[in-house]
Amino acid sequence: MRTIDTRTLTVGYVEEGPPDGEVVLLLHGFPYDVHSYVDVIPRLVHSGLRVITPYLRGHGPTQSRGSTAAVSGEQAALGADVLELLDALEIDRAVLAGFDWGGRAACIAAALWPQRCAGLVSVNGYLIQDLAAAQKPLPPRLEAGFWYFWYFATDRGAAGLAADRRGVAEVIWAKNSPAWQFDDEMLDRAVAAFYNEDYVDVVLHSYRHRLGLAPGHPDYADIQARLDTLPPITVPAVTLDGTRDGNFPATDGKAGAAHFTGPRVHLQVPGAGHNLPQEAPDVFAGAVMEVRAIARHAAAHGAEAFNADRDEVRSP
Repeated sequence: MRTIDTRTLTVGYVEEGPPDGEVVLLLHGFPYDVHSYVDVIPRLVHSGLRVITPYLRGHGPTQSRGSTAAVSGEQAALGADVLELLDALEIDRAVLAGFDWGGRAACIAAALWPQRCAGLVSVNGYLIQDLAAAQKPLPPRLEAGFWYFWYFATDRGAAGLAADRRGVAEVIWAKNSPAWQFDDEMLDRAVAAFYNEDYVDVVLHSYRHRLGLAPGHPDYADIQARLDTLPPITVPAVTLDGTRDGNFPATDGKAGAAHFTGPRVHLQVPGAGHNLPQEAPDVFAGAVMEVRAIARHAAAHGAEAFNADRDEVRSP
Protein backbone atom coordinates (compact mmCIF):
# COMPACT_ATOMS: atom_id res chain seq x y z
CA MET A 1 0.00 0.00 0.00
CA ARG A 2 1.26 3.44 -0.94
CA THR A 3 0.02 6.98 -0.31
CA ILE A 4 0.44 10.27 -2.12
CA ASP A 5 -0.77 13.79 -1.43
CA THR A 6 -3.02 15.48 -3.97
CA ARG A 7 -4.47 18.96 -3.65
CA THR A 8 -7.42 17.69 -1.61
CA LEU A 9 -6.60 14.21 -0.34
CA THR A 10 -3.92 11.87 0.85
CA VAL A 11 -4.76 8.98 -1.47
CA GLY A 12 -4.05 5.38 -0.58
CA TYR A 13 -3.43 3.16 -3.57
CA VAL A 14 -2.08 -0.18 -4.72
CA GLU A 15 0.49 -0.19 -7.51
CA GLU A 16 1.71 -3.22 -9.42
CA GLY A 17 3.66 -3.74 -12.61
CA PRO A 18 6.70 -2.12 -14.22
CA PRO A 19 7.17 1.58 -13.41
CA ASP A 20 7.77 2.33 -17.09
CA GLY A 21 4.71 0.43 -18.33
CA GLU A 22 1.63 1.97 -19.86
CA VAL A 23 -0.62 3.09 -17.02
CA VAL A 24 -4.06 1.75 -16.20
CA LEU A 25 -6.07 3.37 -13.41
CA LEU A 26 -8.69 1.04 -11.89
CA LEU A 27 -11.51 2.77 -10.00
CA HIS A 28 -13.86 0.94 -7.64
CA GLY A 29 -17.47 1.66 -6.75
CA PHE A 30 -19.76 1.85 -3.71
CA PRO A 31 -20.02 -0.14 -1.50
CA TYR A 32 -16.84 -1.85 -2.66
CA ASP A 33 -13.10 -1.27 -2.45
CA VAL A 34 -9.88 -2.03 -4.31
CA HIS A 35 -10.43 -5.77 -3.88
CA SER A 36 -12.96 -5.62 -6.71
CA TYR A 37 -9.83 -5.76 -8.87
CA VAL A 38 -7.94 -8.47 -6.98
CA ASP A 39 -8.11 -10.84 -9.96
CA VAL A 40 -7.91 -8.17 -12.67
CA ILE A 41 -4.61 -6.66 -11.53
CA PRO A 42 -2.38 -9.73 -12.09
CA ARG A 43 -3.83 -10.26 -15.55
CA LEU A 44 -2.92 -6.71 -16.56
CA VAL A 45 0.49 -6.82 -14.90
CA HIS A 46 1.24 -10.03 -16.81
CA SER A 47 0.72 -7.97 -19.98
CA GLY A 48 3.36 -5.47 -18.89
CA LEU A 49 1.06 -2.71 -17.66
CA ARG A 50 1.59 -0.44 -14.69
CA VAL A 51 -1.64 -0.78 -12.72
CA ILE A 52 -2.71 1.77 -10.11
CA THR A 53 -5.79 1.09 -8.00
CA PRO A 54 -6.71 3.91 -5.58
CA TYR A 55 -9.14 3.91 -2.71
CA LEU A 56 -11.83 6.47 -3.48
CA ARG A 57 -12.43 9.40 -1.15
CA GLY A 58 -13.90 8.29 2.16
CA HIS A 59 -12.54 4.76 1.77
CA GLY A 60 -9.65 2.92 3.38
CA PRO A 61 -6.44 4.93 3.85
CA THR A 62 -7.57 7.83 1.64
CA GLN A 63 -7.89 10.82 3.94
CA SER A 64 -8.78 14.49 3.83
CA ARG A 65 -5.94 17.00 3.88
CA GLY A 66 -8.16 19.43 5.79
CA SER A 67 -10.43 20.91 3.13
CA THR A 68 -14.20 20.69 3.55
CA ALA A 69 -14.23 19.68 -0.12
CA ALA A 70 -12.87 16.27 0.90
CA VAL A 71 -16.23 15.12 2.30
CA SER A 72 -18.19 15.95 -0.84
CA GLY A 73 -19.45 12.85 -2.61
CA GLU A 74 -20.73 14.64 -5.72
CA GLN A 75 -19.77 13.43 -9.15
CA ALA A 76 -17.60 16.47 -9.89
CA ALA A 77 -15.48 15.69 -6.84
CA LEU A 78 -14.90 12.11 -7.98
CA GLY A 79 -13.86 13.29 -11.43
CA ALA A 80 -11.54 15.92 -9.98
CA ASP A 81 -9.89 13.26 -7.81
CA VAL A 82 -8.82 11.37 -10.94
CA LEU A 83 -7.15 14.43 -12.42
CA GLU A 84 -5.48 15.37 -9.13
CA LEU A 85 -4.14 11.83 -8.69
CA LEU A 86 -2.70 11.75 -12.21
CA ASP A 87 -1.05 15.11 -11.56
CA ALA A 88 0.40 14.00 -8.21
CA LEU A 89 1.81 10.81 -9.75
CA GLU A 90 3.13 12.79 -12.75
CA ILE A 91 1.24 10.57 -15.18
CA ASP A 92 0.45 12.26 -18.47
CA ARG A 93 -2.09 9.72 -19.78
CA ALA A 94 -3.69 6.52 -18.57
CA VAL A 95 -6.40 4.08 -19.50
CA LEU A 96 -9.24 4.78 -17.06
CA ALA A 97 -11.40 1.82 -16.09
CA GLY A 98 -14.13 1.54 -13.49
CA PHE A 99 -17.63 0.66 -12.38
CA ASP A 100 -20.28 2.43 -10.30
CA TRP A 101 -18.70 5.49 -8.62
CA GLY A 102 -15.39 4.60 -10.21
CA GLY A 103 -16.94 4.28 -13.65
CA ARG A 104 -18.54 7.70 -13.19
CA ALA A 105 -15.18 9.21 -12.19
CA ALA A 106 -13.56 7.63 -15.25
CA CYS A 107 -16.29 8.91 -17.58
CA ILE A 108 -15.97 12.42 -16.19
CA ALA A 109 -12.20 12.51 -16.58
CA ALA A 110 -12.45 11.06 -20.10
CA ALA A 111 -15.07 13.63 -21.12
CA LEU A 112 -13.53 16.74 -19.55
CA TRP A 113 -9.80 15.99 -19.88
CA PRO A 114 -9.51 13.65 -22.88
CA GLN A 115 -5.84 14.49 -23.33
CA ARG A 116 -5.20 12.63 -20.05
CA CYS A 117 -7.20 9.53 -21.02
CA ALA A 118 -5.70 6.91 -23.35
CA GLY A 119 -8.93 4.93 -23.35
CA LEU A 120 -12.00 4.24 -21.22
CA VAL A 121 -13.57 1.06 -19.85
CA SER A 122 -16.91 1.73 -18.16
CA VAL A 123 -19.45 -0.67 -16.71
CA ASN A 124 -22.99 0.50 -17.53
CA GLY A 125 -21.87 2.91 -20.21
CA TYR A 126 -22.12 6.69 -19.87
CA LEU A 127 -22.35 7.40 -16.15
CA ILE A 128 -22.27 11.19 -15.98
CA GLN A 129 -25.36 12.14 -14.00
CA ASP A 130 -28.01 14.33 -15.59
CA LEU A 131 -28.87 16.34 -12.48
CA ALA A 132 -31.51 18.34 -14.36
CA ALA A 133 -33.46 15.12 -14.85
CA ALA A 134 -32.91 13.82 -11.31
CA GLN A 135 -36.54 14.27 -10.30
CA LYS A 136 -37.87 12.23 -13.22
CA PRO A 137 -39.01 8.88 -11.81
CA LEU A 138 -37.78 5.57 -13.14
CA PRO A 139 -40.07 2.58 -13.63
CA PRO A 140 -40.99 1.15 -10.19
CA ARG A 141 -39.05 -2.08 -10.71
CA LEU A 142 -35.88 -0.01 -11.21
CA GLU A 143 -36.62 2.40 -8.37
CA ALA A 144 -36.89 -0.60 -6.03
CA GLY A 145 -33.26 -1.47 -6.70
CA PHE A 146 -32.21 1.98 -5.54
CA TRP A 147 -33.78 1.68 -2.08
CA TYR A 148 -30.63 3.01 -0.46
CA PHE A 149 -30.95 6.33 -2.34
CA TRP A 150 -34.07 7.08 -0.33
CA TYR A 151 -32.73 5.51 2.86
CA PHE A 152 -29.65 7.75 2.78
CA ALA A 153 -31.85 10.80 2.23
CA THR A 154 -33.21 10.42 5.78
CA ASP A 155 -31.74 10.84 9.25
CA ARG A 156 -32.76 7.25 9.93
CA GLY A 157 -30.70 6.08 6.96
CA ALA A 158 -27.70 8.13 8.03
CA ALA A 159 -27.83 6.52 11.46
CA GLY A 160 -28.32 3.09 9.92
CA LEU A 161 -25.27 3.43 7.66
CA ALA A 162 -23.12 4.64 10.53
CA ALA A 163 -24.27 1.81 12.78
CA ASP A 164 -24.03 -1.10 10.33
CA ARG A 165 -21.81 -0.43 7.34
CA ARG A 166 -21.38 -4.15 6.74
CA GLY A 167 -25.09 -4.90 6.84
CA VAL A 168 -25.93 -2.17 4.33
CA ALA A 169 -23.17 -3.36 2.00
CA GLU A 170 -24.26 -6.99 2.22
CA VAL A 171 -27.82 -6.18 1.13
CA ILE A 172 -26.60 -3.98 -1.73
CA TRP A 173 -24.13 -6.61 -2.91
CA ALA A 174 -26.82 -9.29 -2.96
CA LYS A 175 -29.29 -7.13 -4.88
CA ASN A 176 -26.67 -5.70 -7.25
CA SER A 177 -25.31 -9.13 -8.19
CA PRO A 178 -27.94 -11.81 -7.60
CA ALA A 179 -25.90 -14.54 -9.33
CA TRP A 180 -22.61 -13.77 -7.53
CA GLN A 181 -21.71 -16.21 -4.76
CA PHE A 182 -19.62 -13.99 -2.49
CA ASP A 183 -18.66 -15.18 0.99
CA ASP A 184 -18.15 -13.56 4.39
CA GLU A 185 -14.40 -13.28 3.91
CA MET A 186 -14.80 -11.35 0.67
CA LEU A 187 -17.36 -9.03 2.23
CA ASP A 188 -15.32 -8.42 5.38
CA ARG A 189 -12.22 -7.66 3.32
CA ALA A 190 -14.06 -4.84 1.54
CA VAL A 191 -15.92 -3.59 4.61
CA ALA A 192 -12.62 -2.84 6.34
CA ALA A 193 -12.29 0.11 3.92
CA PHE A 194 -15.58 1.59 5.14
CA TYR A 195 -14.26 2.42 8.59
CA ASN A 196 -12.85 5.70 7.35
CA GLU A 197 -13.88 8.78 9.34
CA ASP A 198 -15.25 10.43 6.20
CA TYR A 199 -17.07 7.40 4.78
CA VAL A 200 -20.56 8.18 6.06
CA ASP A 201 -20.37 11.86 5.13
CA VAL A 202 -19.12 11.14 1.61
CA VAL A 203 -21.73 8.45 0.95
CA LEU A 204 -24.63 10.53 2.27
CA HIS A 205 -23.58 13.56 0.28
CA SER A 206 -23.19 11.52 -2.90
CA TYR A 207 -26.76 10.26 -2.85
CA ARG A 208 -28.33 13.43 -1.49
CA HIS A 209 -26.57 15.64 -4.03
CA ARG A 210 -27.67 13.59 -7.03
CA LEU A 211 -31.30 13.88 -5.87
CA GLY A 212 -31.05 17.64 -5.36
CA LEU A 213 -31.21 17.31 -1.57
CA ALA A 214 -27.76 18.73 -0.83
CA PRO A 215 -25.74 21.50 -2.49
CA GLY A 216 -22.47 20.89 -4.21
CA HIS A 217 -19.19 22.18 -2.82
CA PRO A 218 -18.04 25.53 -4.30
CA ASP A 219 -14.67 24.02 -5.22
CA TYR A 220 -16.41 21.80 -7.78
CA ALA A 221 -18.97 24.25 -9.15
CA ASP A 222 -17.08 24.91 -12.38
CA ILE A 223 -16.65 21.21 -13.08
CA GLN A 224 -20.31 20.52 -12.37
CA ALA A 225 -21.30 23.34 -14.71
CA ARG A 226 -19.42 21.55 -17.47
CA LEU A 227 -21.04 18.24 -16.54
CA ASP A 228 -24.47 19.84 -16.76
CA THR A 229 -23.98 19.92 -20.54
CA LEU A 230 -23.55 16.10 -20.56
CA PRO A 231 -20.27 16.35 -22.46
CA PRO A 232 -19.46 13.62 -24.99
CA ILE A 233 -16.71 11.06 -24.50
CA THR A 234 -14.39 11.34 -27.48
CA VAL A 235 -11.71 8.82 -26.48
CA PRO A 236 -11.79 5.13 -27.48
CA ALA A 237 -14.10 3.18 -25.17
CA VAL A 238 -15.27 -0.28 -24.23
CA THR A 239 -18.54 -0.35 -22.29
CA LEU A 240 -19.80 -3.39 -20.41
CA ASP A 241 -23.18 -4.56 -19.15
CA GLY A 242 -23.64 -7.62 -16.99
CA THR A 243 -26.75 -9.60 -17.88
CA ARG A 244 -27.43 -10.25 -14.17
CA ASP A 245 -26.92 -6.70 -12.92
CA GLY A 246 -29.62 -6.12 -10.31
CA ASN A 247 -29.71 -2.36 -10.82
CA PHE A 248 -28.88 -1.73 -14.47
CA PRO A 249 -30.50 -4.16 -16.90
CA ALA A 250 -28.17 -5.07 -19.74
CA THR A 251 -28.76 -3.09 -22.92
CA ASP A 252 -27.51 -3.19 -26.48
CA GLY A 253 -25.70 0.08 -25.77
CA LYS A 254 -27.64 2.07 -28.32
CA ALA A 255 -29.46 4.28 -25.79
CA GLY A 256 -26.22 5.92 -24.66
CA ALA A 257 -24.41 5.76 -27.98
CA ALA A 258 -24.82 9.48 -28.68
CA HIS A 259 -22.60 10.25 -25.68
CA PHE A 260 -19.67 8.38 -27.26
CA THR A 261 -18.29 10.17 -30.30
CA GLY A 262 -15.11 8.11 -30.58
CA PRO A 263 -14.74 4.42 -31.46
CA ARG A 264 -16.55 2.15 -29.03
CA VAL A 265 -17.28 -1.52 -28.41
CA HIS A 266 -20.20 -2.48 -26.18
CA LEU A 267 -20.18 -5.92 -24.52
CA GLN A 268 -22.90 -7.83 -22.74
CA VAL A 269 -21.35 -10.13 -20.13
CA PRO A 270 -23.47 -13.23 -19.46
CA GLY A 271 -24.13 -13.94 -15.79
CA ALA A 272 -22.22 -10.94 -14.44
CA GLY A 273 -23.70 -8.45 -12.00
CA HIS A 274 -22.84 -4.92 -10.93
CA ASN A 275 -19.41 -5.68 -9.44
CA LEU A 276 -18.29 -6.85 -12.85
CA PRO A 277 -14.49 -6.71 -12.39
CA GLN A 278 -14.65 -9.14 -9.47
CA GLU A 279 -17.34 -11.32 -11.01
CA ALA A 280 -15.81 -11.52 -14.51
CA PRO A 281 -12.14 -10.53 -14.18
CA ASP A 282 -11.09 -12.12 -17.47
CA VAL A 283 -13.66 -10.06 -19.35
CA PHE A 284 -12.79 -6.83 -17.55
CA ALA A 285 -9.05 -7.28 -18.08
CA GLY A 286 -9.76 -8.19 -21.69
CA ALA A 287 -11.73 -4.95 -22.09
CA VAL A 288 -8.71 -2.96 -20.92
CA MET A 289 -6.52 -4.72 -23.45
CA GLU A 290 -9.12 -4.23 -26.17
CA VAL A 291 -9.49 -0.49 -25.61
CA ARG A 292 -5.73 -0.15 -25.91
CA ALA A 293 -5.89 -1.97 -29.25
CA ILE A 294 -8.75 0.25 -30.41
CA ALA A 295 -6.76 3.34 -29.45
CA ARG A 296 -3.72 2.13 -31.39
CA HIS A 297 -5.86 1.38 -34.43
CA ALA A 298 -7.56 4.77 -34.24
CA ALA A 299 -4.21 6.53 -33.90
CA ALA A 300 -2.88 4.73 -36.96
CA HIS A 301 -5.94 4.87 -39.20
CA GLY A 302 -8.31 7.46 -37.77
CA ALA A 303 -11.26 6.89 -35.46
CA GLU A 304 -13.70 6.66 -38.36
CA ALA A 305 -11.83 3.63 -39.71
CA PHE A 306 -12.60 1.52 -36.65
CA ASN A 307 -16.14 0.72 -37.66
CA ALA A 308 -18.47 2.26 -40.18
CA ASP A 309 -21.18 2.44 -37.55
CA ARG A 310 -18.71 3.46 -34.80
CA ASP A 311 -20.26 0.96 -32.37
CA GLU A 312 -19.87 -2.79 -32.21
CA VAL A 313 -22.23 -4.62 -29.87
CA ARG A 314 -21.41 -8.21 -28.93
CA SER A 315 -20.84 -10.69 -26.11
CA PRO A 316 -17.33 -11.73 -25.03
